[in-house]
Amino acid sequence: MKRMKALACCAAAACLAMVLAGCSSQQSYTPPEKSPTVTTPTIGKDGTLRVGVNAGSPPMAGSPSSSSKIVGIDVDVAAALADELGLKLEIVDVGTDPETALKEGKVDIAMGIGSETDVSFWRSAAYLPKGVALFSTTSNTTVPTKASAPKIAAQVSSTSSWQVTNEFGEDSLVAENDLKSAFSDLDAGTVQYVAADAIIGMYAANGNGYDAHIVALMQQPGGYCVGVLDTNTELKQAVSAAVESLTGGGMVSVIEKKWLGSALDTSTLPLTAGATSTKTNGTGTTTQQGNAAASSTSDGDGSDADEEEGDAGDNAGENAVQPQAA
Repeated sequence: MKRMKALACCAAAACLAMVLAGCSSQQSYTPPEKSPTVTTPTIGKDGTLRVGVNAGSPPMAGSPSSSSKIVGIDVDVAAALADELGLKLEIVDVGTDPETALKEGKVDIAMGIGSETDVSFWRSAAYLPKGVALFSTTSNTTVPTKASAPKIAAQVSSTSSWQVTNEFGEDSLVAENDLKSAFSDLDAGTVQYVAADAIIGMYAANGNGYDAHIVALMQQPGGYCVGVLDTNTELKQAVSAAVESLTGGGMVSVIEKKWLGSALDTSTLPLTAGATSTKTNGTGTTTQQGNAAASSTSDGDGSDADEEEGDAGDNAGENAVQPQAA
């Protein structure tokens, strides 16, 4: 009897081994690819979405020192857009001239187009917020006023540094060569705030391990949008629907958390007393529009100010999708 039970157990084990062997020999499941929602001539190359980015503007797009690949927030959002449209992705560095690249047919769409910028092409709804923000330590939630004479660090010759002197006066500005130094000042307690573009500031603080948060915006919030030729109605409709899906479905928030540490919601952030709206013309010249803070100096030194620069560090390029630079 015992021998019969032993034989039965051996037989059962052999059957289980055969079942497991059969399972392991099967190929892993690969979900079916999406069918392309747009084709030529709506896009220039069948099956591929050619996307223009400014590779000199990390963390939106840039190349780590250890790689020639272009990576960044805009690249990840572009990859998600391409996937949403059932297309492969091709990244093209268009520098600061996306308009010419679109007109000459070098790209199908362009990323990182400011909602405040005067352009001749169509823009989608914003997929990311934009604007000069004031950062402080997590223990400080006070929105500064000019009367409080705050010390505010900002990158030298940037839009943010001009915004500080315009609203709070030159004595409030502590000019630094880069945002890492500015956040170091905040961490050391030599300044109470750092002024920077909201996205770039979050990237700099998170990447360098500084515990900082946004306490207020110094500008009415704008946004980063997708640009498409105005005459390309079919692509405009497809991109509009894709952007809505990515923002509403949470994909963009996932990308923000990857690069910034958390998603940025500007809808609940307070404004400083002198918060302005920024209008940029096609040549990149910035004019300030707003209340008293800008009323007497709308053509001041800030008109040619440069934006802050991030850093496409060696560890910044761990994208799920790695497109090839053109």
